[in-house]
This record gives sequence, C-alpha cells and structure tokens, in this order.
Amino acid sequence: MQPDAHKRALIAGSIGNFIEWYEFAVYGFLATVIAKNFFQLEGEAGLTSLILTYASFAIAFFFRPLGAVVFGRIGDRIGRKPTLIIVLVLMTLATAAIGVVPVYASIGIAAPLIITLLRILQGLFAGGEYGGAVSLMTEFAPRGKRGLYGAWQSFTVALGLLAGAGIVALLSALLTPEALHDWGWRIPFFLALPMGVVALWLRVSMEETPSFVQQQDKPAVAQADTAATLRAIVMGIGRVMVWSAAGYTYLVIMPTYLQSALHTGFNLALLIAVISNIGFALTIIPSGILSDRIGRRTVMIIATALLLILALPLLKILQAESSTLAVKAGVVLIAGGLVGMLAGPGPAMLSEMFPTRVRYTGLGLAYSLSNAIFSGCAGLIITGLIKQTGNLDIPAYYVMATAVVSIFALMTLRKDDHLRSLEE
Repeated sequence: MQPDAHKRALIAGSIGNFIEWYEFAVYGFLATVIAKNFFQLEGEAGLTSLILTYASFAIAFFFRPLGAVVFGRIGDRIGRKPTLIIVLVLMTLATAAIGVVPVYASIGIAAPLIITLLRILQGLFAGGEYGGAVSLMTEFAPRGKRGLYGAWQSFTVALGLLAGAGIVALLSALLTPEALHDWGWRIPFFLALPMGVVALWLRVSMEETPSFVQQQDKPAVAQADTAATLRAIVMGIGRVMVWSAAGYTYLVIMPTYLQSALHTGFNLALLIAVISNIGFALTIIPSGILSDRIGRRTVMIIATALLLILALPLLKILQAESSTLAVKAGVVLIAGGLVGMLAGPGPAMLSEMFPTRVRYTGLGLAYSLSNAIFSGCAGLIITGLIKQTGNLDIPAYYVMATAVVSIFALMTLRKDDHLRSLEE
C-alpha cells in the first residue's frame, strides 16, 4: 500500500458524501421555491404543495435502502473502489438533471412526476454511497483512529449541508425573489457536475481497501449468518434513529419550519440554518476523536440524553417573540452541535457492527433504513402533524421520541468496541 493511500481514501470517500448532502440540502432549503414551481396544484393550499414537496423528498429516502442492498452486494463482491465510482457518476447525473426539468406551468403534471422520478434515482444511488464510503474510510483507518476517520465522512456531510445552505443564501441575496423562483433555483443543481468530475478523478486514483483485499485472498468461507446480519441491521437502526431524526429536524427542515410555522423571513431562516450547520460541523471531528479514547457508547449516549432533555426548551426559545437573533443563533448552534456529537462516532460504530464480507451492505442498509424512516419523513411528519393539530412543538416531540429508543439501543454497545479490530 502506498504511503499516502490512507489520505487519498479519506478524501475520495468524503467527496461523494459532500456532493450527496449538498444536493439534499439544496432541495430542503429550496423546498418553498420547488413547491411553488412543481407542486402548486390548481385549487390547493400553499401548505399542501409543501407537503407534496416533502413527499417527493421522502420517496427518495425510501429508495436508499434498495440502493444500499443493490450496490452493497456489488461492493462486498467486487470491491469498494469500482462500486463507489459507479455510484458517484450516476448520482451526479441525476442531480444535474433536476436543473433542466420544466416547471408545472410549462408541462403540467409531468413536471412533479419527473422531479419525483429523479429523486427516486438519487435515493437509489445515494443508498449505495454511504456504506461504501464508510467502509472505505474505516477499513483504511489505523487501529485506534476509526472514530476520527469515520467522523470525516460526517464532517463532509456537514460541509455539504453548509455549501447547500450557503449557495442558496448567496443566490437569494444576489437575485430578486422572482429571478430565484424563475431560474435561479436551477444553478445549485448544475453545480453538481463540476463537483462530480473532481470526485471521479479522486476515486479513480485511489486503492482498494486492505480489509477487502485480505478477505479476497482468504479461502472461501461459508455465507455470513443472515439472521445475525439482520439483527445487527435492526439494532443499528435503533442506535442511529435519533441521529437521523434530529439531524434532519435541526439541519434541513428548520428553515421551512421557521418560515411556514413561525413566519420568519426566507433570508433570516437560511441564516439560522447555516448557524445550526456550523454547530453540527464544529463537534463532529472532536467527538469522533473522543470516541476513539473513551468509546462510541459513552459519547453517543451523552449526546442522545442531552437531545432528550433540551429539545423542547430549545424550541420554546426559538418560538418566543422576545428571543433576539443572537439568542436564536445560540439555540440552533447548540442543537446542531448535539447532532454532530452523534455524527462523529456514528460511522465507526456502524462499521464495527459488521464483518468485512457484509460491511458495505449491512451498515449501508442500517443507515439508509433509519434515514428513510426518520429523516426522509421528518418534513412530512412534522408539517402534517402541525397542520392537523396546530401544535408548534411537534419538532421537539419528534426528536424526543426517537431519543428514548436510541438510548436503550446504544446501551447495548460494548464499551471496548473502539479497541477491537474490524474482524474481531
């Protein structure tokens, strides 16, 4: 293995996640614009179009588990490198294609259907990205540094979310609202193309992981215990449930919640979203490093308990008319930071749950199923329940419910998982 292979693998693994989450952030932050352009059906209320937009958002997440299985099986058989190259190319093309779809006013019902189809394809390809990227990073990591290496995956997610928010905020500042609605919203999707070219170059030049190569050199072994793998996947979902729910509630859904429920201006809502994502980014690497020292279990349980305790008080401060911008910024900074404490150790924790022969599939499926249910549906569940009940505290209750389940699941983690090799 070449001396800088670890570093190249880290960068090549990270950049695909950056593009994926940049796009998901753009779609989330432009939800109100996309709703008007594609889902504002005749005779329907504005909130209905927003719910339809989130339904399209959620559908993509439900195809992620299928992508995790399809590409995970390929990646566990032919290798991490070729599979990650395939997934990257397909994902980049699907993202850029969203930028050329005509709006509802031009082609009628075909517009939301095409957008939804492209979202489905994105979900399929994104589902194949996570398991491979995390496998790549953690399998290249020296023992005792898997938390740090895995945390880089989450850190580039944070950078992707920040880039998405930043690009949308920049466009909204430079363009008139009319220009942003007419054509400006397409620009962030087109930007995926040059990003994809850089990522492709990095992935073509990287090596295959040592763990996969060693496994290929070993004599054929009996198929992995399917029941044990399924149990690990279910447990993995329980452990990352709160990460999925809180992550999307605070980092992506919050701008739209602030606009639709609390009547905050578009630019101010985006600014608050950027601040929450900064909080998220700041704690990821430190918590990954900390989990290498004191264990994944301790770090993730502390973060989950804090989310359970603070979710409602933090939301009440956001809702208070007396809260200044500085106070609101502090609230979302804390909320984002707590999610980052889960996202730091999370990838390594999932990687350590599966042997090499099923790692790409297993961790990818656990993560994507959790995201399908608890992230993809977050906007739909929160917006729908607020419409039905009129209760503006729904986002906090949603996070708290998932935190309760995750605490129990995380308590079953072994304290020394971070010390063992990936094959133990």
